[in-house]
Amino acid sequence: MTTREAALLTPESLATIQAALSAAGVDGWLLYDFRGCNPVARSMIGLEGMQSRRVFAWVPATGNPIAISHAIEQLAWAQWPVGWERRVYSAWRDLEREVASLVANKRIAMEYSAGDAVPVIDRVPAGMIEMIRATGATIATSAELVTKFFAVWSADGLASHKRAAEHIARIAQEAFARAGAAARTRTPLAEHEVMEWMRAEFTACGLQTDHGPNVSATANAANPHYEPSAAVPRLIREGDSILIDLWATEPGGIYADQTWMASVGAPSAKLALLWTAVRDARDAALTLLHDRISAGRPVRGAEADDAARAVILKAGFGQYFTHRTGHSIDARALHGSGPNLDNLETREERFLIPGVGFSVEPGVYIPGEIGVRSEVNCWVGAGELLVTPGSIQRDLFIV
Repeated sequence: MTTREAALLTPESLATIQAALSAAGVDGWLLYDFRGCNPVARSMIGLEGMQSRRVFAWVPATGNPIAISHAIEQLAWAQWPVGWERRVYSAWRDLEREVASLVANKRIAMEYSAGDAVPVIDRVPAGMIEMIRATGATIATSAELVTKFFAVWSADGLASHKRAAEHIARIAQEAFARAGAAARTRTPLAEHEVMEWMRAEFTACGLQTDHGPNVSATANAANPHYEPSAAVPRLIREGDSILIDLWATEPGGIYADQTWMASVGAPSAKLALLWTAVRDARDAALTLLHDRISAGRPVRGAEADDAARAVILKAGFGQYFTHRTGHSIDARALHGSGPNLDNLETREERFLIPGVGFSVEPGVYIPGEIGVRSEVNCWVGAGELLVTPGSIQRDLFIV
């Protein structure tokens, strides 16, 4: 049985949404979904289960929203407010006529990103874009609207994130201690054994996760998405570096996502050099964000990515920094639909507005040799940047 998600589009939120539509210079927001292709639309409308036919919700800048849905799939609309119109279609001609009656010759927002610049926003298929444009409508991206109404954390969400962050920071550091102590015995721990202990600790703390965590020693850490396995056990021994990437959440809360680094025994010169570069890159991004946000100046995620990447480029490891600096974290996903810290993989054009959260996690990955990453989480308040307390690692742990 599918649990119904509370709709974000409600009579109480409508005035705020419509004010944002007017400020964006659009006549309305056309929400579209087909078989789960658009999680933004589904969450805004509050649809339950998987619908097999096309659905729309038109949110005009003035007036009440209007839904369009198929005749045989009406149960999913139980949350649609009384007094808001619902139009029903069976034939495709009826569907196209109803949509055209709402959006023809208007400027509308949709989950569309020109040139796929921001893929997490680019949810509406090209064919549907063509159908809408054929009505004479002009389509604008809903990217900033998605940030404002889909990715902003609630006060309860922020509190849940802080609690989860405190737990996982402790678990990571205790995992290092266990692995380091065992490395000096005749029965060193394997990566997957450390991972299993950590998952048990998540459960004991009332946390949950979709997979992981990632415990990777030395060369295995050169794969950013490495996953330890009992099928191919890798023992952690003296002289290894250890990367622990862990993420967890309270049920219904917001994820905390951190990466920590340690050395079993004195670190090698290479590990120390890479750690310094990665730590300084992380701090360069944090400094840029702090300075701009505290001064009330707008800042994009792409700019923070550029700041971190410049440090690693200067250190001579630019070719090994192969992913974005950070990802959105929202109330619905660890990798959310808000702004990412990215000017490498995508052209992240959105502003980091108050209420959004994200990771800052630069890394260097030299295949077959070593990988180093440092990750903290941030939340944008009113004129402040909050870095999750207790999550900033200044120096390598020596275990």
